[in-house]
Amino acid sequence: MTASGRIVLGYGGSQSLQTPSYFSPAVAAVVQSVGIDLRKFGSEYYDHAWRSRHGLEQGYFFARETFGSERLVRAAGRAADWVPSTPLPERAQRELIELIDAPRDYLPGLDRAGKRRRLAAITYREFLLDTVRTDPKLVDFFSTSTVGYFGVGIDATSALDACANGNPGFAAMDLGEAADPAMSPSGRLAYTDPDDYIYHFPDGNYGLARALVRALIPRALPGSSVEDLVTARVDYANLDAAESPVRLRLQATAVQAKHRGGIGSDAPVDVAYVRHGRLESVETRHVVLACWHRMIPYLCDDLPAAQRAALGDQCKVPLVYTNVLLRDWSSLKKLGVHTVHAPAQFWNETSIDFPVSIGRYRFAERTDEPLVLHMGAVPTQPGLSPREQAAAGRRRLATLSFTELERSIRDQLARALGTAGFDPARDIDGICANRWSHGYAYEYMRPWDAYWPDGPLPIETARRRHGRIAIANADSGAYAYAHSAIDQGIRAVRELVGAAPDAPAIGDFPGPPRDLLGLDRKT
Repeated sequence: MTASGRIVLGYGGSQSLQTPSYFSPAVAAVVQSVGIDLRKFGSEYYDHAWRSRHGLEQGYFFARETFGSERLVRAAGRAADWVPSTPLPERAQRELIELIDAPRDYLPGLDRAGKRRRLAAITYREFLLDTVRTDPKLVDFFSTSTVGYFGVGIDATSALDACANGNPGFAAMDLGEAADPAMSPSGRLAYTDPDDYIYHFPDGNYGLARALVRALIPRALPGSSVEDLVTARVDYANLDAAESPVRLRLQATAVQAKHRGGIGSDAPVDVAYVRHGRLESVETRHVVLACWHRMIPYLCDDLPAAQRAALGDQCKVPLVYTNVLLRDWSSLKKLGVHTVHAPAQFWNETSIDFPVSIGRYRFAERTDEPLVLHMGAVPTQPGLSPREQAAAGRRRLATLSFTELERSIRDQLARALGTAGFDPARDIDGICANRWSHGYAYEYMRPWDAYWPDGPLPIETARRRHGRIAIANADSGAYAYAHSAIDQGIRAVRELVGAAPDAPAIGDFPGPPRDLLGLDRKT
């Protein structure tokens, strides 16, 4: 987006490279091979002091429809310092302060293993209401605290995963430092994460995709460093050049992949696709289908029934990622907030984008410089299982118009920031909303998936090679991360063509930290 003649970048999909210390050797090799030096994010690109330099903290917007009155509260210091300013009832305030500042052992009769088993078997909502016995208003306060990470609210997130997410109430329960096998993959990652969350290109993981394209098709994207990557423009005409050893064909939607002579024959695989309204095809010896699992049975109709059923398990979590371009962010400076959590609201989190400057691309410093606010929404339907909520959320997104989204964006920002003079008509220069109906890959989690973690897991059946066709994507790892997608792509290629004996290892779920960043850590 452009404001005051200046290009301002944001992300509408995959956000960041999370926890490089947990990357498999294969992923680390890929990232390094395309010229990305992860250490520079910590030493050069990410401005660690930006928020503190501007006096910004997290805040909470209490909407009148949920809490009776409207208020933005800056959450600085201990809970006892800011909770009394909230419109929560007096009892809820006391209990929230206790949960955050001085929690008790709420399962005193159990040992560590027993506590973990109990927390894996109940949701965080049940933990608050039935174990801690809090005021029900705290359920409203925490209701959407887990949606951005797990794709569901506290009604469908286990208490054990909520603990990993940083939700309060567990500090005095002696749960130990090691991740529990019953945690979801993201829960394990969060509970043991040794890295700062700073590995972010201004355009999100589109930066990683651009680096991969440049390494494969150098003529399509000029430059040779990360510094010149961010602002370089793609020459789309060179993506599909006949003389290139790698060709990337856009606007070509695959509709079928079929073995011409049967799975066991040496005949090629025919891939049909639609481009510009016409059906076209290519033949190939090997195919990797790296798309949403549920689509694969429609593309490859001779799959075994068990595999088709397993592919259907990947229900996908719907997301809405919206970038709001501000021509002026003085209202946030006056309020002293960089992130605004909005409990129980559709737009449950609004945050100033990552303070990252790379090459000629510079992040805003003065309040009169344009800046992107990122607003996130995960349409959920409390009371259902995670899979059912995902399906309901996708149906809801299909009925929402951009006009409705824009109106809700302007309304919430005006209400949350209005006391500092924010005026949507004056301060908003542009809105870009990405209805990402097929967002996160579904992760296995308790208490819903009793087979987790012991198995057998649906992905083990879903991703089986089918003759000359292999299956990849983050779905085949049931793990919604860029490094998972890379791992699964490497696995699929190795299944088709074999791997060298010394090929770097790949992984499925978080393992022990690896010192890939050259840092001295105790593990």
